[in-house]
Amino acid sequence: MRKKIVAGNWKMNMDLSEGLKFAVSVEKHFRENPSDKAQVILCTPFIHLAGVAEILKNGKVALGAQNCASEASGAFTGEVSAYMVKSTGAEYVIIGHSERRSYYHEDDKLLSKKTLLAINSGLKVIFCCGEVQNEREEGKHFLVVKRQLEEGLFSLTEEQMDKIVLAYEPVWAIGTGLTASPDQAQEMHKYIRDLVRDKYGNNCAKKLPVLYGGSCKPSNAAEIFSKPDVDGGLIGGASLKKEDFAAIVEAI
Repeated sequence: MRKKIVAGNWKMNMDLSEGLKFAVSVEKHFRENPSDKAQVILCTPFIHLAGVAEILKNGKVALGAQNCASEASGAFTGEVSAYMVKSTGAEYVIIGHSERRSYYHEDDKLLSKKTLLAINSGLKVIFCCGEVQNEREEGKHFLVVKRQLEEGLFSLTEEQMDKIVLAYEPVWAIGTGLTASPDQAQEMHKYIRDLVRDKYGNNCAKKLPVLYGGSCKPSNAAEIFSKPDVDGGLIGGASLKKEDFAAIVEAI
């Protein structure tokens, strides 16, 4: 059975003290109300990683970063390498989030490089893909996602694919209040799984978790998660409220 995952992406929110206090409350909740059906992950800004790792170290909530550098080390002022991320105690890193693709012009070639560096540093990668609104309206959404996976991910070996979690983000549904319908989510998730099956075989496709990311909230999570190819969620704004985040985890 595929692993169910709910990952909270804090994005650029909370200063250090606020983030650590929030992590304590989340860890306490899941220690007292353990989720035996889903792996819970907190993906924090870089400044929080080491402190949150200490808070989570004896619990069942995992830690992830939101990005890593495209180089292993060296004279790259302001960058944080995958190896540095791993050294904080993090297990996961998000790569290819739509905001990185859009605001910082990260292309598939760069994301492929980051992904390999992250895996070689011992991290698991939450690799994001998805189309913007005009691509959906023009019926190009399948072609866009196919290109993102083929150019950004499919240079990996089958063994390396074991370190990948995919997250489908309909970009038009992030922070807009719009949400892909459960049937739209299922359609794309199945398409993604079929692409992986064609490239790596049935065993790899069956094991690969594919998460939904795009205005997932307590009111719609259960219906989205009920679809057979949806294995959880990459949660943005709702992960900043403990009650909402917990409710989404419960929806698994």
